[in-house]
Amino acid sequence: MIVACWSGPRNISTALMRSWSSRKDTFISDEPFYAYYLKETQNHHPMREQIISHYETDYDKVVAHLLDKIPNQKTVWYQKHMAHHLINIKNIDWITKCENCILLRHPKEVIHSYVSKNNLQSVEELGYPQQLKIVQLLQKSNRKFIIINSEDLLNNPKKILSNWCKNINIDFEQSMLSWKIGVHQNDGIWWEYWYDNVIRTTGFINYQKRDINIENKYHSIYNECMEYYNYLKGLK
Repeated sequence: MIVACWSGPRNISTALMRSWSSRKDTFISDEPFYAYYLKETQNHHPMREQIISHYETDYDKVVAHLLDKIPNQKTVWYQKHMAHHLINIKNIDWITKCENCILLRHPKEVIHSYVSKNNLQSVEELGYPQQLKIVQLLQKSNRKFIIINSEDLLNNPKKILSNWCKNINIDFEQSMLSWKIGVHQNDGIWWEYWYDNVIRTTGFINYQKRDINIENKYHSIYNECMEYYNYLKGLK
């Protein structure tokens, strides 16, 4: 079974990857399209050249790998994906062969976190339009999917993870609620820049609502994100 989780940046996707890595039956892949995305877009993310030289940059080869036999004799392949890494959104039919999850986070929280680490130019960089396209393809293909809001997951991880496992017909494991502190063997090499918080955790941290103000220059992006977010959230 291939479990594909489609998140945007600055969500709890890495913590969720940690959760699935705690299962004995599961192999993990961390953002397999990142090098392809960086090469095709020319975006100057931290460690750009190292990532491009270290990982496969050919989209079709990455897809073929992700649909191949599950490595290490595991029965579940959990693939952590960034939705905005899908540059050609018309070439994603392969995802119908996966058990798909859309991981949401409120745009105000995403934007606040993102601009502290990177420049923000458009809504496409945050993955909401791509998440909608994924959902539309799955609906058209009569393929089930699950939508998870990060706030709900943090407030009750056992309930949300149990429901997810039930949805894809596998057993929930208590081990999914905790993990080893530090860097994990399947982390992307970009962990040293992006994973400074998660490597200090051993489990999900309770959600805490914060007062966040979005700078005026990001208001149009924020409003656009909210349209996608509210629509996707309404599909839960």
